Amino acid sequence: MTLPTADLGRTGLQVGRLGYGAMELRGPRAWGPPVTDDQAGTLLNAVLDSGMNFIDTSPDYGDAEEHIGRWISHRRAEFVLSSKCGCPMSASGDPRAQPPHDYTRTNIRAGVERSLRRMRTDHLDILMVHLSPSVAVMRSEDTIAEMLALRDEGTIRFTGMSGELPHLPDHLALGVFDVYLVPYSPLDLSHGDLITAAAAAGAGTIARGSIARPLTPPPDVLPEPIRRPLADLHERLTAARLDDLADGASPMELLLRFLLGHPALDAVLVGSTRVAHVQANVAAARKGPLPPDVYDELRKRLAGPSIEFEPEE
Repeated sequence: MTLPTADLGRTGLQVGRLGYGAMELRGPRAWGPPVTDDQAGTLLNAVLDSGMNFIDTSPDYGDAEEHIGRWISHRRAEFVLSSKCGCPMSASGDPRAQPPHDYTRTNIRAGVERSLRRMRTDHLDILMVHLSPSVAVMRSEDTIAEMLALRDEGTIRFTGMSGELPHLPDHLALGVFDVYLVPYSPLDLSHGDLITAAAAAGAGTIARGSIARPLTPPPDVLPEPIRRPLADLHERLTAARLDDLADGASPMELLLRFLLGHPALDAVLVGSTRVAHVQANVAAARKGPLPPDVYDELRKRLAGPSIEFEPEE
């Protein structure tokens, strides 16, 4: 059985509804788990071998772009590749020591050129603005103009926004982004209606931060402003005691299949450094959305904010 697929908005790209988020390949210099070159190579090839055809990364993700270039650039025709812009260019190369994000035209272009070198490719399928800057910031720096120039040159194919509240409604109102990467999970449904609005406008929609983060306690090395919200998600998920739902399905499967029930969501990103996790995620995605009664019970136990749509069956 193959993975379910979706048309990614108006892009014409067809992607598996389960995509791979490469943040987990960032390595210790970006507060990530240790990942050897061989582990990264095995993992990335297993992702493609499993039928997943969408990979999202960022210059901010430590070693991730280098791993992608080293291990699967020869399989470039097999996957849709998304990365980010606005990420700072640090002489030290240490993401923990980098200055704030820079959305100027010069930095946008320099970052894309570096990403292409790292990933050994001549184009990005999607270039997303990272960290949801305000429209005012992007206008003052000509961010979007540079993205469109890169698109016209063929360096990127489509534009995107890795956005969230409070700025995401303003991003949508611009009408210029082809794809939106949005935080969304059963533990926080606050962006659900914005996903619906993006899809209604013809944009592709992808959920991030949905599953891997709540499943395990965050590492203590993370700065406290980052670690505490992640710890809260994990504590809420543990307190919900989901083991008795859907014939003992794992929390990972329940969360993933819940997300697949959003009728306007094209894909869900899940990251891991373990092949077994990738295989389990693929098996869960192949089952499709949860039955309505399980969906309703999961939502009740996690007590997420209200949403307006009815889940797919």
